[in-house]
Amino acid sequence: MTASLLFGGRETPPAAVDAAARRAAARFEALGVGEGDVVCILLHNQPAYLEAMLGARLLGAYACPINWHYKADEAGWILSDSGAKVLVTDAPLLQQIQGGVPAGVAVVTDHAWPGAEWSGAPRRPRTSMPYTSGTTGRAKGVRRLPPTAGEAAVMDALSREGIALVHGIEPGMRALMSAPLYHSAPNGYSVQVMLNGALLVLEPKFDAERTLALIQDLKLTHAYLVPTMYVRLLRLEDKIKKRYDVSSMRFVSSTGSPCPAEVKRAMIEWWGPVFNEAYAASELGYVTSITSHEALRKPGSAGRALGKATLRILDTEGRELPQGEVGLIYARQPAFPDFTYNNDPESRRRVERDGLWSLGDMGYLDADGYLYVCDRASDMVISGGVNIYPAEIESVLIAMPGVRDCAVFGIPDEEFGEALCAAVQCEAGTSLRADEIQSFLKERISSYKIPRRIDFHAELPREDSGKIFKRRLRAPYWEKSGRRI
Repeated sequence: MTASLLFGGRETPPAAVDAAARRAAARFEALGVGEGDVVCILLHNQPAYLEAMLGARLLGAYACPINWHYKADEAGWILSDSGAKVLVTDAPLLQQIQGGVPAGVAVVTDHAWPGAEWSGAPRRPRTSMPYTSGTTGRAKGVRRLPPTAGEAAVMDALSREGIALVHGIEPGMRALMSAPLYHSAPNGYSVQVMLNGALLVLEPKFDAERTLALIQDLKLTHAYLVPTMYVRLLRLEDKIKKRYDVSSMRFVSSTGSPCPAEVKRAMIEWWGPVFNEAYAASELGYVTSITSHEALRKPGSAGRALGKATLRILDTEGRELPQGEVGLIYARQPAFPDFTYNNDPESRRRVERDGLWSLGDMGYLDADGYLYVCDRASDMVISGGVNIYPAEIESVLIAMPGVRDCAVFGIPDEEFGEALCAAVQCEAGTSLRADEIQSFLKERISSYKIPRRIDFHAELPREDSGKIFKRRLRAPYWEKSGRRI
């Protein structure tokens, strides 16, 4: 029996959620979906999203989320590359991708799922098949390979243990989800709550004060939040913060991006030691975990290897680096089956070395085995031969009063090859000067890490998850230079 689902003030009881999922499964099967096939979902956060996910799960099909911001070319690529049999969407979003739906893909827009319920025996569930953000070229579909019968039992046990540690999944949990379901971590979290919890509160989008109100009024115990949401919560006026009781919260998980140490410390001081972070990726699964108590002892760390995960820091030649030295993060989590990039075996081959996988993230391990993620290799700036990691600078800058959002990246420089630029979005009604920002940073980080250029933006280009599109900020500088990094 699934959890209850609360959306838009309306609560759907478990039996009704189950029935909707079985009707969705029957509809998909009638449209030709079988075990190992793909159902794509292009929707805003709403109950139909999860009903479609659960329906595909019953059939042993892959559910493939599509970012609802996408237009015809972007969505059409995923529909075509994934080999989707069915697209679940609505009329406005279908209009948005008009011309992008390949011939032969059935489109479902009736989310009442009319018709009989599916009555077959549930098949071995597939995971979702997320498409990576496509930092270089087209997005790539991450398709996990079905484990053998012998592997499945071991992986299921390891996976349940790991997910419980990372997300606090437990019977009776009352959880909040306001991140977009087209991202793999919120998607997987929500499905696990529906399968194991008592209540999932699904929000169309994140709102800081509403989050506090929902926790108080519904006595919520769990939530999935990302660092950008923490910052929004901390920026609320003190009188608003004091208005709400959040003492019911037992477990908050975050896997999207590293959380600045000062931000996490402030949230722990406010809500208590309920915050848990993990280093994870669609390809890697959950690799590390860290509790609030550990985070206070190891500020800035993403934690130690989770379960039976293997974690190594290697140089570009594949040599293991000593403690404290930054290199490429390689990992393997045996709780998750192997994967392939759909229709792209060469890209899959490039991420593996000696049975471990790397997605280009840079980091180091301390003497106690705690991982510190510095940045993505593609974001690292080399200025005058020195490696600079923008994420370190961003974690300091975001704590400056008056700064709402920020991004640091490399721009062309004739003398040093690259120089640092900071894109800053100020709080509403606040005005900052470049020299004020540079002075703030100078007191906290080395001089060579201080951006020479500060650009102010009314709004930074962000995904709903809070991830900034750095490529859009960086591209104009490099296009003018006539060269690429």
